[in-house]
Formats: sequence, C-alpha cells, structure tokens
Amino acid sequence: MNHTVQTVFSPVNSGQPPNYELLKEEQEVAVLGAPHNPAPPTSTVIHIRSETSVPDHVVWSLFNTLFMNPCCLGFIAFAYSVKSRDRKMVGDLTGAQAYASTAKCLNIWALILGILMTILLIVIPVLIYQAHR
Repeated sequence: MNHTVQTVFSPVNSGQPPNYELLKEEQEVAVLGAPHNPAPPTSTVIHIRSETSVPDHVVWSLFNTLFMNPCCLGFIAFAYSVKSRDRKMVGDLTGAQAYASTAKCLNIWALILGILMTILLIVIPVLIYQAHR
C-alpha cells in the first residue's frame, strides 16, 4: 500500500483552523474500514438467584425468645424462622416465604406483648407503692 502523508499548516492569524497530518493508523482505518470478524458475536447469560429475597427473621425470633417470651410466641416464631431458612436452602422460595410470614406475625405479637408486659411490670408496682404511701 502506498500511503502518503500531507502536512498543511495554515498561518496562525489567517482565521482558518489549522490542518494536522493524519497518523498512519488513522489513515489505514479510513482506507480499509473497521476490522471485520467472520464469526457472529456470541453472548453468555448468567442467571444469579438472589438469596436475600426471603428474610427468615431468625435474629428477631431469637431476641423475642430470650426477652420475656410471652406465651412462648418467641420460641414458636424461632421454630418457624428455622423452617423458613431450611426451605430457602432447599430452594422452595414459596414455602420459605410462607414460614417467614408466619414468623414475622408471631414476632410482632411477641414484641407487642413483651413491651406491654414490661410497661405493666414497671407501672403496677409504682401505682401500688403510691397507693400505700
């Protein structure tokens, strides 16, 4: 291939933009075009399952089991949380979601009853003390 490079410099004060020489690679791309690959492009799709899609509430259930545990709701919620985690490990996301929903409901009730019992254990003795004074 015969490549000629022309360099043209215009005067600075002429008001025209300066022309610069084409680099050898730029000229080859301009003459030959973009590289062509005869093989069609291939793509790979990787499906990654999200393991965090179903929360199992194990920590919350354990807290409710250790703190007050009214009517054993915290312990039952912990059992459902473990069942939810087992279902998630097997790959049964529907079953895991059902057990997690039950555990969440039990945890809410255990928390509410635990807070109410704590408040009553503080308020009732104070009221009794003030009544006897």
